[in-house]
Amino acid sequence: MAIVNFSRVSSAAVLGACAASFALTLTACSSDSGAPAASTASTADVTASPVTEAAGPDGGCPTAAPANAGTPEWTLPGATGTVAVTGSTDTAAPVVKVSAPFSVAETQVHTLQAGTGPVVAPTATVSVCYMGVNGRDGSVFDSSYERGEPAEFSLDGVVPGFQKAIAGQKVGSTVAVAMVPADGYPQGQPAAGIQPGDTLVFAIKILSASS
Repeated sequence: MAIVNFSRVSSAAVLGACAASFALTLTACSSDSGAPAASTASTADVTASPVTEAAGPDGGCPTAAPANAGTPEWTLPGATGTVAVTGSTDTAAPVVKVSAPFSVAETQVHTLQAGTGPVVAPTATVSVCYMGVNGRDGSVFDSSYERGEPAEFSLDGVVPGFQKAIAGQKVGSTVAVAMVPADGYPQGQPAAGIQPGDTLVFAIKILSASS
């Protein structure tokens, strides 16, 4: 399990961490912005790497793409573009289909599959599997599904949109969030290819939570 550390460190160390794994620095990475690049309309079908591994009894994140994703559990028309999300299962990663450029005027959260565990507190430490997709071009900028293992972090140390997606949900739930730039990285995040103004989409499986 990857332990996510959101403590403030030197800018050099942070940039190194960003290059290695964006998940380890959801809030602490440098937000130096570059000029936004022009984007063209496209459709991206985003899944984790299509390998044969699956979640086992150790609570890992499944890395296999689903054989048949079926009907999306959430389809959201945005201010521009659309997104369709199918949550992960015990043996398959989520699917996020983006008609780009996708953007939203306000952050929206949708429960794809409701869990039966306790309700997650706003400052809980959680273990999750997640995939982050950039609405501008449909690219995956980070995914614990691709790594095959959950990430663990405190909800009071992540970007606001990620906290909004998880707090108040029940452990075991699979959720999706489409967040406005102000709830993600308003100044952009060059290390992850995120530009100022980008809408971000996350598909998240909540594995556990503790106070």
